[in-house]
Amino acid sequence: MANHPLQDFVDRHERLFVLTGAGCSTNSGIPDYRDSDGNWKRTRPVTIQAFLGEAATRQRYWARSMVGWRRFGRAAPNGAHHALAKLEAQGRCELLLTQNVDRLHQAAGNQRVIDLHGRLDVVRCLGCAATTPRHAFQDELARLNPDWLALDAADAPDGDADLDRDFSSFVVPACAVCGGVLKPDVVFFGENVPRDVVASALDHLAQADAMLIVGSSLMVYSGFRFVRMAEQRGLPIAAVNLGRTRADELLTLKVEDQCEAALSFLL
Repeated sequence: MANHPLQDFVDRHERLFVLTGAGCSTNSGIPDYRDSDGNWKRTRPVTIQAFLGEAATRQRYWARSMVGWRRFGRAAPNGAHHALAKLEAQGRCELLLTQNVDRLHQAAGNQRVIDLHGRLDVVRCLGCAATTPRHAFQDELARLNPDWLALDAADAPDGDADLDRDFSSFVVPACAVCGGVLKPDVVFFGENVPRDVVASALDHLAQADAMLIVGSSLMVYSGFRFVRMAEQRGLPIAAVNLGRTRADELLTLKVEDQCEAALSFLL
């Protein structure tokens, strides 16, 4: 039986720079942001400007997050995550750069991972930079807002929930150390990826011999720029994604399939 073109692509390269997005985690029960045309499926996520600008926005964010975290925090890696962990175990993954904030690649066993947009399982103070595990912060939210525990809502991306009501009674704790504003340790829309994170990823890209994109429409520039740089370096680029990507004209190979199915040959 002839090899799948994606299997051929992977077999031909020793040091793959892997870039993953929301499509990698949809089979773990975490919704994605965009449709097959790359357009928003739902209201855009909160921006850093709105989050910092108004206490009411923070109440809405954390109330929805408290409801959404119950399932998000229990999400488990799927076959796509396990396949990419296998790729690293075979010594063929130069780096896995993920736009996801769910840490499912690490849970599946990947160690050479950079979380481009941070991680949702940590809460950071914007005043003193003290960090708290999200599960501990969840307990504190529940203690302060017991009436909200009974609420349920449909899951939205990145641990959010589609909850709409009056949020004015929701209590958001301040930092226990300095009284500052707490935010999940992720890069919000409108916020820049830290420069050292970008620099570290680019160091790995310089060592790679090809790029593999898994489950991303690349509509966010912070991820797309790495594809542009790979193309400028002359690297072959393959993508697995259902629907359009921003980089379609730069691709050597495109596979329109579910991530798990497309990568199953690795398992």
